[in-house]
Amino acid sequence: MVKKHNLLSSTGSLREQDPFLVREKQKYPSPLPSREFVLQVLAERGVPLSTQELGNLLSITEDEWVFFTRRLRAMAREGQVLINRRGFVCVAEKIEAVAGRVIGHRDGFGFFTPDEGGKDWFLSEREMKKVLHGDRVLVQKAGTDRRGRTEGHIIEVLERAHQTLVGRLHSERGVLILIPEDKRIHQDVLIEPNPDLLAQVGQVVVAELLVQPAPHVQPMGRVCEILGNVGDSGIEIEIALRKHALPYQFSAAALEQAQSTPSKVRKKDLKEREDLRHLPLVTIDGETARDFDDAVFAERQGKGWRLIVAIADVSHYVLPNDALDQDSFSRGNSVYFPRRVIPMLPEALSNGICSLNPQVERLCMVCDMQLSAKGKVKHYRFYPAVMKSQARLTYNQVWHWLTEGAAEAPPTLLPHLQHLFEVYRLLAANRQKRGAIDFDTVETQIVFNEQGKIDKIVPVQRNEAHRLIEECMLAANVCAAEFILQAKRKCLFRVHEGPTPEKLKNLRAFLKLSGLSLEGGDEPTTADYAQLAEQVKNRPDAAVLQTVMLRSMQQAVYTPEQKGHFGLAYEAYTHFTSPIRRYPDLLVHRTIKAILNETKYRPLKKWQEMGVQCSMTERRADEASREVETWLKCHYMQQHLGEAFSGKVTAVTSFGLFILLDEIYTEGLVHISELGEDYFHHDAERHAIVGEGSGLTYRLGDTLQVKVARVDLDQLKIDFTLVKKQVPRPQANKNRRKRS
Repeated sequence: MVKKHNLLSSTGSLREQDPFLVREKQKYPSPLPSREFVLQVLAERGVPLSTQELGNLLSITEDEWVFFTRRLRAMAREGQVLINRRGFVCVAEKIEAVAGRVIGHRDGFGFFTPDEGGKDWFLSEREMKKVLHGDRVLVQKAGTDRRGRTEGHIIEVLERAHQTLVGRLHSERGVLILIPEDKRIHQDVLIEPNPDLLAQVGQVVVAELLVQPAPHVQPMGRVCEILGNVGDSGIEIEIALRKHALPYQFSAAALEQAQSTPSKVRKKDLKEREDLRHLPLVTIDGETARDFDDAVFAERQGKGWRLIVAIADVSHYVLPNDALDQDSFSRGNSVYFPRRVIPMLPEALSNGICSLNPQVERLCMVCDMQLSAKGKVKHYRFYPAVMKSQARLTYNQVWHWLTEGAAEAPPTLLPHLQHLFEVYRLLAANRQKRGAIDFDTVETQIVFNEQGKIDKIVPVQRNEAHRLIEECMLAANVCAAEFILQAKRKCLFRVHEGPTPEKLKNLRAFLKLSGLSLEGGDEPTTADYAQLAEQVKNRPDAAVLQTVMLRSMQQAVYTPEQKGHFGLAYEAYTHFTSPIRRYPDLLVHRTIKAILNETKYRPLKKWQEMGVQCSMTERRADEASREVETWLKCHYMQQHLGEAFSGKVTAVTSFGLFILLDEIYTEGLVHISELGEDYFHHDAERHAIVGEGSGLTYRLGDTLQVKVARVDLDQLKIDFTLVKKQVPRPQANKNRRKRS
């Protein structure tokens, strides 16, 4: 920490007293006063200074003035200073202002998430009229609300999150307005006519924001793109791409680089690579897969096994900071929608030269493992190689051959698939001994007919071939993490931490009501969770219990801080096996290559920044995919209005019950007002809603008969009503409240 002294009483040039002057000279030929020094000068002056006064005090020359004002604006964007409307520069800490991001709520209010961490602050509807969801702001504390939450007062917008908005056009009294698709944005946008784009009322459009919201100012915009009508095929994906700011068009430079990338492996590419073209490596993926990251092979080796996991060598074609790398970093990962993929890399690479397509030479990075007779990895080796996949296989195909269709399998491949299955059984047994959590969750798939309409919604059937590939990839990922750690290099690890004390408390309270308990005291292990998961898997409320257990754990992230993976019970874990579709895997490949070449890989940004970006793009992709699937399900349910279905209660809230239908895996709400002729109250501890007079109780996991009453595509909501009311539970009657 720099020792402060009274600068303003010193003699000589003030800039020469900057304690960070040497650092600034190393970075810039003509250094400006450092940020720290600017803050120190402002703090010692004790009052806000105009930009001109501050510049004069720091002897800023005319040639430096543009760069100095840029530095002040950058400091303002990061919340270090505030430049008020009179142009005076204030130290943010002095006015007790905190920088952070706005999180909007569909009901009009919002929350402020401080950059420095801690609990969110509440933002009233009046405050939210100044901003849009996602804006970065400076906020002062304005007291507490009746619920004890810290309330915030927005004093400055540091950074606007939206330059465009996607939404539907409406007309009110002859005035065009845009209602944003993102319901966290509660303001309507006044639309200025655009003679070049004559959009119609009801159409989905993209509007460029001409005026951002401010106190007493409604946002204004102009239509810059017409996406189409609500019923158009694929409109839901077009909306999601723009709503979540997903990069869906490659830059011209990236496309040019992709086109110039060779479509075949060249002789010069084989230099210093091991030759695996003689090995019967195969890819095993889903029926619709087109990008093949990984190929596998196993053979007996003494009493143990040799397992090879060969991964597409994307890092050979995508170099640090080239056009493809910049686009890939921005995207972070491929995004998978029903019927459409937004790839991380252009098709020439993702489905071409980088994809391990059958019967063609491909460059790869290999994790070559030696396993003991009990499936423990005794030794591993990473190296670049060239390979030729012998076949593109599917999970269902492989599982059929391994169980009942051996006669139909190619005789040249079957023995190797059987070897892979033996290795898988050993790895799976070790997974169980390790105590990894294995939730049997149900994923759904939307099936379309030839006309592009939804035909049905079905569960995705996982078989042992899925798990075979999964275990092989897990083994390679663990070896990659260990290899990087042993070399004492930095990289991005896949970190999944255990439950927080608060989430653990809530989980135990819920389990107690179900007659269950979680062992492990204040710090339960993964094995404790796995034991509980095994205990509940055959119960009728297993899906609900698994959901509650999952919600008690923290979200997995990418970070250079190695903290292990709680769910998988690994001390160290990273992602190595999918560089075509995940940017962190590409970083891992580069790091491993640098270790092998005895060089050092330094990314262009700090590792922490890289981790934040990759974690964000993963969440963004998940949210967009989930939203598109919800939209499609709502669209599908419109044809089932008035029909009755059986379903289970998946969530209990103060306003009703969320029900997941058994047959078509679609969720909707039974509002609390629809539960019966009684006053119903939410019992959060018991995850139940209880009738005050009747004792009628609806709990998480209950099976109910419901009817589809309403579908709202704008809000992505489905409303159910009960077909048959429940019979009051005896235990509920014992706790019945007395009427006054």
